[in-house]
Amino acid sequence: MLANAVIQIGLFFLIVVAISVPLGRYMARVFSHEPTLLDPALRPIERLIYRLAGVHPETEQSWVEYAVAMLLFSAAGMLLLYALQRLQGLLPLNPQGLSAVAPDLAFNTAASFTTNTNWQAYAGESTMSYLTQMAGLAFHNFVSAAAGIAIAIAVIRGFVRRNAKTIGNFWVDLTRATLWILLPLSIVMALALVWQGVPQNFAPYVQTQTVAGATQTIAQGPVASQEAIKELGTNGGGFFNANSAHPYENPTPLTDLIEMLAIISIGAGLTHTFGRMVGDRRQGWALFGAMAILFLMGVAIATWSEQRGNPMLTRAGADQRASAAQSGGNMEGKEVRFGIVDSALWATITTDTSCGAVNSMHDSFTPLGGLIPLLNMQIGEIIFGGVGSGLYGMLVMAVLAVFIAGLMVGRTPEYLGKKIEGREMKLAMLFILVFPLVILIPAAIAIVLPAGLAGISNPGPHGFTQVLYAYTEASANNGSAFAGLNANTPFYNVTLGLVMLAGRFLMKIPVLALAGSLAAKRTVPPSAGTFPTNGAVFVILLVGVILIVAALTFFPADALGPIVEQLAMRHGRLY
Repeated sequence: MLANAVIQIGLFFLIVVAISVPLGRYMARVFSHEPTLLDPALRPIERLIYRLAGVHPETEQSWVEYAVAMLLFSAAGMLLLYALQRLQGLLPLNPQGLSAVAPDLAFNTAASFTTNTNWQAYAGESTMSYLTQMAGLAFHNFVSAAAGIAIAIAVIRGFVRRNAKTIGNFWVDLTRATLWILLPLSIVMALALVWQGVPQNFAPYVQTQTVAGATQTIAQGPVASQEAIKELGTNGGGFFNANSAHPYENPTPLTDLIEMLAIISIGAGLTHTFGRMVGDRRQGWALFGAMAILFLMGVAIATWSEQRGNPMLTRAGADQRASAAQSGGNMEGKEVRFGIVDSALWATITTDTSCGAVNSMHDSFTPLGGLIPLLNMQIGEIIFGGVGSGLYGMLVMAVLAVFIAGLMVGRTPEYLGKKIEGREMKLAMLFILVFPLVILIPAAIAIVLPAGLAGISNPGPHGFTQVLYAYTEASANNGSAFAGLNANTPFYNVTLGLVMLAGRFLMKIPVLALAGSLAAKRTVPPSAGTFPTNGAVFVILLVGVILIVAALTFFPADALGPIVEQLAMRHGRLY
């Protein structure tokens, strides 16, 4: 089993490395307005969009103007999605005659897809019409992901520019991220998924007879197109309730590999975009290296824990060893066609990247195996991360790391020639502190109120983990879940929706302010005392800072959930 795990994970990681470099180079060309092969086809469309929208692409924005444009665009999109859900019973492309979505669920879903969270407190095939899935959810899959990429590019410009008052134009960055990156990749991926058997149609649901003689409804719809952008945009919202464990969303081992690569590729590639745009590719490799170390640590622990299985079952006489007759280990909640290694790998990738798509149920993982997805999100979704958000989150941690390094050597810290002073550190700490506050406070409220406790399906530490995981994924804009929590209630729909909005926008504003502050600075030439940020020492320091910040913030809460549950399981006790 160990050799199989090493081969699968190793090959996957090598493919990621191979993909990330050319993709990162391409994205750098797109946002530097250098020529690309797609320009002849896309430039006329881009100009038409600007003309219709009244955008002046040559006019750049300050960080305040950039933030206001982003917020207004997101607010308008959220309102339109809410209205679409509430009116879907009256609108076309609804062959099943689905009724309007309830107000609290419509608010939760609108907040979810606007913030790139794509948490789903509903079964997609029985709640959303084809029109809502395409014009509402899939549309937001594109623009919320494009907005994240745009913010990342704006932050990169903050490091690149000198004595500048602007960091770009939000509307231009949003348009180019959609047209040049997300749309072409989605078309290619959707065609590949259709080739492998994923449906793409407007047909009504099919009624069929099972072998046992029962009647079964088989859902149809435009699945492949939504599946493609769901993964590429690290959105995660599935067309079906079972998400990527459903054979219509993920039918073969090849589609499984394609979808995992799609989830991680843009986030990995943006590190190389960063390196090229700042003029030092080693800086991009340093960020990639820190992300890779954390990724490999997480997937190794999760895979080992799931392969080991439940020691209580072993003591009870169950055979959990892998053999020709069985997969071995903890197979609860996992598809036999994917197995333990692929399920643990997917769980790690989807929580490293703020995607939230699943091909297994995280609620059924062992306590230690379930702790890894939770920790991946608590670290801040910066291990490759959501498209754009992972890079700018990692850059904030890099700023913190060089500040600590500066304190250690007794000099003003610098990063890429920019002095990190009081204003930058205040903004970085605001970004870092918002995240745990919007997780821990709502989770504490939920576990003491009857409305929150009513959703827990497992009492004790596991039930606490279900609640903590829900608010963590909401704040991290991830969307995965410990599915045992019944979250489709007014309490959870409203509170989780508010946490999603806070986790997205209260963290974007300080990071844009940080970009504006850095852009206004002059560049300081390196000296003998400058701490190098493109080597192994910085990578180790950065990884250490990330782990220490996460441990200091979340260890007490985790100790009440998955950690105590793991210890109880080892000692033969269940709560």
